[in-house]
Order: sequence, then structure tokens, then C-alpha cells
Amino acid sequence: MSERFHDVAVTVNGEEVRERVDARKTLVDFLREDVALTGSHVGCEHGVCGACSVRVDGVVDTDEIADLQQAFIARNALQCGYCTPGMLLTAQELLARGGVPSREQIRTHLSGNYCRCTGYQAIVDAVEAVAQARAGAKR
Repeated sequence: MSERFHDVAVTVNGEEVRERVDARKTLVDFLREDVALTGSHVGCEHGVCGACSVRVDGVVDTDEIADLQQAFIARNALQCGYCTPGMLLTAQELLARGGVPSREQIRTHLSGNYCRCTGYQAIVDAVEAVAQARAGAKR
């Protein structure tokens, strides 16, 4: 029989965290409950809606997504804000590849993130605007 609790040692946002956690606890619940980082949300309870998205083995500095955050605000691409953290991480992952993706490529890349409020139009607008701005800044 496996142990019910496990010792976990991880680095989160540059800080080392050591906790003893229930073996059934999800990463997002660990981050929210044990580390008090509530940016990721639990949406569908199955990990398919995108609300619980977190970056593993990577870094997203606030400066890295600041332009995306501003574009989401400017274009009303967030309403309740529940899906926003996952949308931002997913959009940044796409934009980090460089270039300006088509609206269809943006939609496809974001398709794993479920939004109940916006209808996605404003989200796609925001991501497209940032892609174009970043491409223009590199010229």
C-alpha cells in the first residue's frame, strides 16, 4: 500500500517550498492551499478547461506578460477573470515562438482554455494585438 502523504520539495517563483502533502492533492490545489498562490483556479476539476494552468520548469516573469495583461484589460478580454491566468500563460507560450500567428492559430492554441464570459473574440483581439506590437518592436 502506498503512503498517503509525501514530502514535496519544489521551487516556486524562485522560492523553495517544502511541504508534506496528501498523495491525491493536485498541483493547483497545492499551490493555492499550501503555498497561498491563488492565480491559478480550479474550474472543471478534471484539468481540461485550462483554469488550472501553471508553467512547470519554466519562468513567466510579470514583465514577460505585462503587455498581454494590458491588452486584455484594454480590449475587455476578461470579464469574471476566472480563465484569465490560464489564457495569459497559454497566449504567452504561443507568442514566445515569435512572429504573428493568424487569428485561427490563436484560437486553436487557446482552445484548451474554456471561457464562459467573453466569447473569445476580445481574447483573440488582445493576443493578436500583442503579437503585432511585439513583431513591430523587433523590426
